Amino acid sequence: MTTRFKVCDCNHTMPLDAAAGETLGRALGTDALKPASQLCRREVGQYLDMLDSPAQAVVACTQERALFAELAEQKQAVAPIRFVNIRETGGWGAQARQAVPKMAALLAAAALPDPEPVPEVEYRSGGNVLLVGPSERVLPWARRLSAQLDVSILLTSGHGGEPLMERRFPTYSGDRIRIDGWLGAFKVQWRQANPIDLELCTRCNACIEACPENAIDLSYQINLDACRDHRDCVKACGAIGAIDFTREATQREAAFDLIFDLSDEPLIKLHQPPQGYFAPGADLLKQAEQSLQLTQMVGEFTKPKFFVYKDKLCAHSRNKKTGCTACIDICSTAAISSDGDRVKVNPNLCMGCGACTTVCPSGAMGYAYPRPADLGLRVKTMLGAYAKAGGSQPALLLHSQEQGGALIEQLGRLAGSRAAQGLPARVMPVALHHSAAAGIDVWLSAIAWGASNVLILSTGDEAPQYLEALEAQIDLAQTILSALGYEGKHLLLLRAQDALELDVELRRAQPAAVPSQPGTFNIAAEKRNTLDFVFDHLLRHAPTPSAEIPLPAHAPFGAVTVNTSACTLCMSCVGACPEKALLDNPDRPQLRFIEKNCVQCGLCATTCPENAITLTPRLLLDARAKERVVLNETQPFHCIRCNKPFGTLQMVENMLGKLAGHGAFAGHLDRIKMCGDCRVIDMMQGGREASILDLKR
Repeated sequence: MTTRFKVCDCNHTMPLDAAAGETLGRALGTDALKPASQLCRREVGQYLDMLDSPAQAVVACTQERALFAELAEQKQAVAPIRFVNIRETGGWGAQARQAVPKMAALLAAAALPDPEPVPEVEYRSGGNVLLVGPSERVLPWARRLSAQLDVSILLTSGHGGEPLMERRFPTYSGDRIRIDGWLGAFKVQWRQANPIDLELCTRCNACIEACPENAIDLSYQINLDACRDHRDCVKACGAIGAIDFTREATQREAAFDLIFDLSDEPLIKLHQPPQGYFAPGADLLKQAEQSLQLTQMVGEFTKPKFFVYKDKLCAHSRNKKTGCTACIDICSTAAISSDGDRVKVNPNLCMGCGACTTVCPSGAMGYAYPRPADLGLRVKTMLGAYAKAGGSQPALLLHSQEQGGALIEQLGRLAGSRAAQGLPARVMPVALHHSAAAGIDVWLSAIAWGASNVLILSTGDEAPQYLEALEAQIDLAQTILSALGYEGKHLLLLRAQDALELDVELRRAQPAAVPSQPGTFNIAAEKRNTLDFVFDHLLRHAPTPSAEIPLPAHAPFGAVTVNTSACTLCMSCVGACPEKALLDNPDRPQLRFIEKNCVQCGLCATTCPENAITLTPRLLLDARAKERVVLNETQPFHCIRCNKPFGTLQMVENMLGKLAGHGAFAGHLDRIKMCGDCRVIDMMQGGREASILDLKR
């Protein structure tokens, strides 16, 4: 699709002149761009003229996005319009005059076609909300929200609290509360702990008048510390039956669309709770903010299905033996769980952080928003346009769309007022749904394409395990690069919670060495295939090529070592291996290994009955990685009847040694030396001979 670009120097606050326009045009493969100065005011005609063309329009201004969109609607423009920010990300800052290559990269990325849509996850909420917590917090909010939502309340404490005279909404009390589910589908379970069931209670006050200890007040809950168990209240309640000290069926449950948790501590303690669950606690400001969000969550909603799961590649488990649990361990929403030999992902709970795909060693868990190939195309396009515009030593700043994007914009505005230096000219921001959504395959691809640094921005909102995983992945990637002689620190995790911290953190990154020629490959759908392309390119251009690289513990690449004196070649490991790294040989007793396929999940070692297998993390980059290496072999044992080879000599000898003294086998040891067919024949013949002897008797 043909694309037309329009840039503006924002009233001469950005160094965009005719020379910059020529550079941008050359990098973008179009005519020289003529920067405007007041595109949103007196030069708006240039924008309107651009809309006359059916070609796609890219406008380098997000400040006036709403105005430009409205004008396009009024003009009934048919061309798609995209907006990109070059002001806060490059045009304002201490290095703004060197930022033209970065602007070219951002414009080129904005002109890319939209990725193919991904499946969506649907939610339906009718506004049935449960308020949980002490009565003094719950009741005021219940009255406020009842005008807009269908309110129910679950009181965790009530004696001495607000009166419960009105039966305006379903009211429960209890403890041991458990909440499962998501927006539109919450299931709440609790224990009816107090003798008074508030749903049955009619607020007649008979129990209050009857109680000699004044253990009951207008909260209609019995203070069990004051109660002396006279049971006068039970008699006063009579046939209503709301009071029961001997209640056996105490478990209660109900379904709700939304949860407003006003407890001191959240009942759902996940780092990222499910959508539709709000837990402001005692904070009045948060209560007000989240109550407003609560009222807006009525209706039908959708979100992308962020992941793709390929169970054939999964190394989680085999035959009830557990191998890799990386995705389960890292998920901050409890969306991933074990499901036998595979894992199960609940799309309603998944929030799209992508950390599971980053730590998955095999690529069984893949990110879909965007797909790896789409993200790779964006990164490769940016680096290519940056180079065409004359830029050098480019760096990528991977950041979350919301928190990270807001921080970068704040930094740019501070730079515009000279209160900060702003983004360096060589640092190009790349927005992701979450900063943990890209991993070693994307990072190393970027290095192979010429990026001297890949920076990952943490704003402090990430789950702690995400940062640990990113650090581990960075260590792994840097180990490989350093072993191949690429000097410098290529990958950095930047931690910043405000714009000024980010300004300081960005100065830590120093350009590192890259291949002498940028790679031409594209990111593949399969993670391991992409890494094959990456390693091949990095090795080919390595300053100090190394065919074997020792790796840190728990790396997803490595060798398998077999203790041949212990191994009986039972082939249990072959059956357990999910990646076909371990193979048997149908022609002879032989255990073979293809290192390229191994993800170091450990299922082989866990399954081995002789504990004969150990793992060695390393990266093998030469032809040996694809060869079928024999780890153990032995002479086959030949059937004593038909001479057909079956099993191994060592295995049969071990069985004979263990069963020789067993009464059930002592008279039939020869059958152990037979193949399966001959064993059946021998048993049948033995049974027939016994029958003939019985007849003769």
